[in-house]
Amino acid sequence: MKPFGRRNTPDLPPETAPELPPLRQLALVEPDHTASTLRTRALQQIDPALAAELPLAALQRQLEQVIHDIANEERYELSGREQSRLAEELAQDMIGYGPIEPLLRDDDVDDIMVNGPDLVYVERRGKLELTDVQFRDNDHIAALAQKLVARVGRRIDESSPMVDARLHDGSRVNIIFPPLAIDSPCISIRKFSRRRLGLPEMVENGTMSTGIARLLGIAARSRLNVLISGGTGSGKTMLLNAMSQMIEHGERIVTIEDAAELQLQQRHVIRLETRPPNLEGQGEITQRDLVRNSLRMRPDRIIIGEVRGGEAFDMLQAMNTGHDGSMSTIHANTTRDALTRIENMVQMGNMGLPSRAIRQQIVAALDLIVQIERMHDGQRRITQISDVCSLEGDVITMNDIAVFEFEREDAQGRIAGRYRASMSRPGFLTRLEGFGLARAWAAASSEI
Repeated sequence: MKPFGRRNTPDLPPETAPELPPLRQLALVEPDHTASTLRTRALQQIDPALAAELPLAALQRQLEQVIHDIANEERYELSGREQSRLAEELAQDMIGYGPIEPLLRDDDVDDIMVNGPDLVYVERRGKLELTDVQFRDNDHIAALAQKLVARVGRRIDESSPMVDARLHDGSRVNIIFPPLAIDSPCISIRKFSRRRLGLPEMVENGTMSTGIARLLGIAARSRLNVLISGGTGSGKTMLLNAMSQMIEHGERIVTIEDAAELQLQQRHVIRLETRPPNLEGQGEITQRDLVRNSLRMRPDRIIIGEVRGGEAFDMLQAMNTGHDGSMSTIHANTTRDALTRIENMVQMGNMGLPSRAIRQQIVAALDLIVQIERMHDGQRRITQISDVCSLEGDVITMNDIAVFEFEREDAQGRIAGRYRASMSRPGFLTRLEGFGLARAWAAASSEI
């Protein structure tokens, strides 16, 4: 191993000259300084505009050569693997998404959660796990966050420390900055699935039984108004996408979302997305504004990605005014809780309506509520399907068409169970008969 050489010091007798460490030892003593110097010098020699036009692999190859030249000039001794790793980090920082780029390319990863420089978690197959991905420091996370939101025309800083955004591939991003996030900027990414699952595929992966899949397909074809309920990451949007595949291609569909992630297969689809306020706090377009506007667009169906506020009232109005077959999702723990949440959201909209009037609207609008959960074994399952029947006094009556019942848990922690079905007459039987699907519904119910 070659020595580093002599510094520019006054001439000393050979026996008193300072003994300097070899390069490898120097690199081990000051790794951060070495990497920082190489990173800074390399960035100075790269034109950002030209780099943005290069494929990631081509840019990485050029950066490897630049880093090799700088290391020789500065007399840093780095292995080829170290130079390659540094070039990869730089390339991903320049035109990719930094350290999380490999996670975004990994089809097995559903969620990415950056809690701190050395705390990057992912969800794989329903389970959370800590990765070996690391950022240099909090500023490195902040720089990536700025890049994520800048590419979609948003901003994030101390004056606006929270943002929801959507990447170009459809992945949904939430970022929260200090002072709200105390220890570090936090990034949460719900990845856009490239796999377009239909109801048959969801039967194969254990989300539902064949009978449940047939019931949901019939519900979509017979234009029932359906609300999908579940917790965060339970698969609500995935199920909504799958059910939407059963919609006739000749129907005009308007979708309304905070961050567009629905993947409808039909051609006659108008996708609407909300807009946040600008720097002056002006120009915000809410889901409620879009729901109202969609009623003037002659839709056959209105699909709201997630109802979470005052737009709940407008959704009920749309379902009650000829837009049968509309669908939406909501955060709730049971189908009964979903009804309570809708009622609370309508009241949040300052409608001034009495509770009974709101419940009458709910009963008239909704036909079916589907509950989906991510259970502790990581498997997403439909656990309850309820028919919204009628209003008796001040109570909305419901009939559970199907309920998942836990039976056992095997040695690997996988849950086993079965569906208990109700063969009672559904409140929307007339609608099923109008589409000629009443017998098919009865047959599917017997297969649950």
